Amino acid sequence: MTEQPTSFERPQPGADPADAGGALLRTPTAPGAAALPLQSGPADDAPRPAAAAGSEHSQPASAEPDAPRPRPAPEGIPAQPDAAARAGDGGSPGGAESGHQNAEASRTAGGPGGQERRAGRGVPPGGQERRTGQGLPPGRTLPMRRDGDRLRFVGAATRRIARGMDLDEIVLGLCRATVPTFSDAILVYLREPLPVGDERPAGPLVLRLRRTDRIPAERGTELGFMPAPVPEQPAELSAVTNELCEVRPGSALGEVLRGVRPVFTDTASAHAALTELLGEDSELVVPDGQRTILAPLRGRRRVIGAALFLRRPERHAFQPDDLLVAAQLATHSALGIDKAVLYGREAYIADELQRTMLPETLPRPTGVRLASRYLPAAETARVGGDWYDAIPLPGSRVALVVGDVMGHSMTSAAIMGQLRTTAQTLAGLDLPPQEVLHHLDEQAQRLGSDRMATCLYAVYDPIEHRITIANAGHPPPVLLHLGGRSEVLRVPPGAPIGVGGVDFEAVELDAPAGATLLLYTDGLVESRLRDVWTGIEQLREKLSATAQLTGPDHPPPLEALCDEVLDMLGPGDRDDDIALLAARFDGIAPSDVAYWTLDPEDAAPGQARRLARRALSRWGLEELTDSVELLISEVVTNAVRYASRPVTLRLLRTDVLRCEVGDDVPQLPRLRQARATDEGGRGLYLVNRLARRWGATRLSTGKVVWFELNQG
Repeated sequence: MTEQPTSFERPQPGADPADAGGALLRTPTAPGAAALPLQSGPADDAPRPAAAAGSEHSQPASAEPDAPRPRPAPEGIPAQPDAAARAGDGGSPGGAESGHQNAEASRTAGGPGGQERRAGRGVPPGGQERRTGQGLPPGRTLPMRRDGDRLRFVGAATRRIARGMDLDEIVLGLCRATVPTFSDAILVYLREPLPVGDERPAGPLVLRLRRTDRIPAERGTELGFMPAPVPEQPAELSAVTNELCEVRPGSALGEVLRGVRPVFTDTASAHAALTELLGEDSELVVPDGQRTILAPLRGRRRVIGAALFLRRPERHAFQPDDLLVAAQLATHSALGIDKAVLYGREAYIADELQRTMLPETLPRPTGVRLASRYLPAAETARVGGDWYDAIPLPGSRVALVVGDVMGHSMTSAAIMGQLRTTAQTLAGLDLPPQEVLHHLDEQAQRLGSDRMATCLYAVYDPIEHRITIANAGHPPPVLLHLGGRSEVLRVPPGAPIGVGGVDFEAVELDAPAGATLLLYTDGLVESRLRDVWTGIEQLREKLSATAQLTGPDHPPPLEALCDEVLDMLGPGDRDDDIALLAARFDGIAPSDVAYWTLDPEDAAPGQARRLARRALSRWGLEELTDSVELLISEVVTNAVRYASRPVTLRLLRTDVLRCEVGDDVPQLPRLRQARATDEGGRGLYLVNRLARRWGATRLSTGKVVWFELNQG
């Protein structure tokens, strides 16, 4: 007879609530098919049915020799003794139908082999269960008491627990696997905080209630899950008031947890441990007898929690073999929790590493707006070699960088961090884009012979409305114009960084106001489903289609544009990391710029004050005249004192007023404490006190000292 255990996820209708392992599934017998004959033991002298005569492998005489023998349908579960008695009751109504049921019951229960069937299922002819000696309620199916059923349940439950990747999934899997198949309710306590790996907990052992689960009271008894709840018993496990329990050394709970093995709580010591865990004032009603199992959750090196399995008084008590089942469930859950905590720590480290190696926030340079996106290759590989950056440069310019180190691992992320730091340092020297890529190539060779990367470096000048781009084996950028037309910029591809011995070429292109430049890595346009040039063409079409939604005179918002670009990725298009940097060119109007060249002579500071006064009057910023004249006089005086070439002076009017003074001296000024007898050395203190911001940037031809003032 084919027997199947009840699924621990979805109990079958008609299951016995008093069964520790659930009820057997009934396998229907095919219409017209004879039941399988039973094998009788040596002492069995009952006559065999005619269908069972001869060898069990014998074939009908009319069957062909080579024809496959059809597989007989499995026999259904025999009827219960009380059901057979009801079927044979002559006084029961039903007429011919009752007689048919009587004959069927006689064939199943009272016919030849009926006694053997009941004895094989653990029920003697008297209708009592063999192990417990208790009678079966009317209409109840026979419970499973065999070790094979427990093994199948443990196997299915552990598979469900093992499916979880994080802590909550594993705890949820433990609860769903045991309720209602193994227990009516479960409480899971975990250590607070959970130790990670080889960490030694510093404080005392504290258990916090992590999750509870129970059979819902609204489920009826017709499903076989549970009887109606007793009125005085609380229907919710929220009645547990002690959600946080400190395990004192030498206490009853501490001894149970140290013993590792699950225990019944019907003994005095185990009951004291249960009281300590739930709290003295807990309203949770714990059933008497062996209906509660307290199982410690032990990881690889220490106890990390405890699980409490409960059964209602209406259900059969736990058997001694159920302690082994609880031990297996607790062991698999504890090991899974240990691994989940370790995985969570590794994921946290990976996220922090990637976050610190990418810009936390993008700058807000004058004349350009920026937006970015970064997506790892997969949830299990959160770090990679893709990066982007935006670096403010002197003269209100900004450097836009995007790069991709080969691979997406911790090593790739470490190399990416070094190359990004090198690029920031080179950008601070205001080197041309091709020179920046040349030095990055040398740095990659110093890191190792197999350190390959692609990079695109662009410098945008909002005053000139021009952009200079140099490429090192990277996909070309895409420029979206204000009218909705998009184009792939023709930039010399160059060789990847790390090859060595190659020259990089830079091109200078127009960057009209309102246009959007999109820099990206190959993960956005290349996958197993398409090549890189097909992806670039799809990206260009996507940008044009998005721009049509806002009209020809209004460019699409940057954040929404980035989201629309990422939506072009299908479910199977994510093979690599994705870094995306979008720059909207606003520019600075020529009417908002004033530029002069001053000879390095004593009259230069006075001339600079007069020129600045005229520009402020033209812009309607006369209220800033005194502050600007004072600060310009100090900065220009310091530049003229050491410069040997003409000094440049530029005023920019944007949301703030910015003043830039350039000379050919590379030494940067810094604040110094002037002595009482010094005649100079106090100019920068005035700049630091009056200006909104100020700074100095070294150039390849000297330096630029700048300061900003708020307008009004």
